[in-house]
Amino acid sequence: MKHIDVVVIGAGPTGCMLGAELATAGRSVTVLDKRAAPSTLSRAFGVHARTLELLDARGLADRLVATGAPSPGLKLWRGAALNLGRLRSRFPYVLVTPQQNVDTLLEAHARERGADFVRGFTVTGVEQDGDGVRVHGHDGSGRDGTFHAAYAVGADGAHSVVRTMIGQSFPGKAVLRSIMLADVELENPPDNLVTVNAVRDGFAFIAPYGDNLFRVIAWNRRHQVDDSAPVDREELRSTIRIAMGTDYGLGAVRWQSRFHSDERQVPQYRTGRVFLAGDAAHVHSPAGGQGMNTGIQDAMNLGWKLAAVLGGADDTVLDTYHSERHPVGRLVLRSSGATMRMMTVRPWILRKLRNGAVAALLGFPPIGDTVARMFSGIGIGYDHDSGQSALVGRRAEDLPTDAGRLYEVLRSGGFVLVTEPEAPVPDGIHAVTRTADGPALLVRPDGYIAWAGDSASGLWRGALDRWTARTAASAGPVSP
Repeated sequence: MKHIDVVVIGAGPTGCMLGAELATAGRSVTVLDKRAAPSTLSRAFGVHARTLELLDARGLADRLVATGAPSPGLKLWRGAALNLGRLRSRFPYVLVTPQQNVDTLLEAHARERGADFVRGFTVTGVEQDGDGVRVHGHDGSGRDGTFHAAYAVGADGAHSVVRTMIGQSFPGKAVLRSIMLADVELENPPDNLVTVNAVRDGFAFIAPYGDNLFRVIAWNRRHQVDDSAPVDREELRSTIRIAMGTDYGLGAVRWQSRFHSDERQVPQYRTGRVFLAGDAAHVHSPAGGQGMNTGIQDAMNLGWKLAAVLGGADDTVLDTYHSERHPVGRLVLRSSGATMRMMTVRPWILRKLRNGAVAALLGFPPIGDTVARMFSGIGIGYDHDSGQSALVGRRAEDLPTDAGRLYEVLRSGGFVLVTEPEAPVPDGIHAVTRTADGPALLVRPDGYIAWAGDSASGLWRGALDRWTARTAASAGPVSP
């Protein structure tokens, strides 16, 4: 029996990101996966601005951007468009890149940080008590094994065995069946925007990877078959043509699959010492490409909190994972579900109203920019207590400081105090000075604001203690 700090079940993007965060914080972590080798499937295709910012805070974003094609917006039906170019971010776009590129980057990052990986291990049991969690299973040869840890995290996808073993329900419903997924070449492609259109009997979604390769999501109301049915090239071509008015000169189909879309979310992200993250905690429609992004952001939220409690912080810090991330999962579920229902509306009068209303609303900058912030994750924030600054819980912007961009400074992996210009820099904490006017900020490892105010007041120390139960003298940066 191997004793470690945290066992993560599932080596997808959520599990790899979590493993990397724990290892960065100096915690022992083992990531288990039933697959003997990484998956070659690339269901997800888009990395949003907020996810790229978080990856930037670990020095990974530029490497990922080099693998894909930035799309500065979405072109929707009847001239409607969502403009991402006005986002106040270093990444004013959605990056279109196969999920396999994300998986490869994050697993390599986790291994570099010191996370252990055990592949070909099938989990058969999860037990917990006041002392820890025991994860039982067997390897590919049938040899039994047990991992003992202080905490365990199920990041094992929509069909999570961990979720079942800890007795968490997964309420929700099926939304659409027989959605086609494919990577294709097009002879006469649309421009570099993600292009979406929906008509009476179907929809199509086309995203450019670059180098004349495109991700297609398509649905034909009149041809509903089981997920196991193969995707016929002619079926894919005709569905694109029905939705778009053209098949864009469909060429080679490099990969194809079929899936169904559910809307489900667990009631609790925490069950004692076991947590659920990513698709194990929430699934929703593919509209907006939010699934992988939400999972990576779950991992960034949970990782440093587990490390803090393992380092002596109060156990209640772990309850904030549910209180902060469950509402985000619910928001994504509802917004993507509403988008999917809007795309599949059938009566012509409702489709006409949809087309006009969406174009008008997105074309009005205050509304269009608000939608862009939520779609990209930039607008997501967490609640703050009464009496705290309104900035608490909000995303920290990538401020210029005397030590470089804030998100470069955050690569230390710990809390960062950003003081006002010309303010004294306190000892015992990783502190930098902002180069433009504004309040002092205590920034969490996941890039959200824990406190804002006058640094000379010293009140940031109480906020730091709330999260870490450590004095400033012992709360310096974690070495990368």
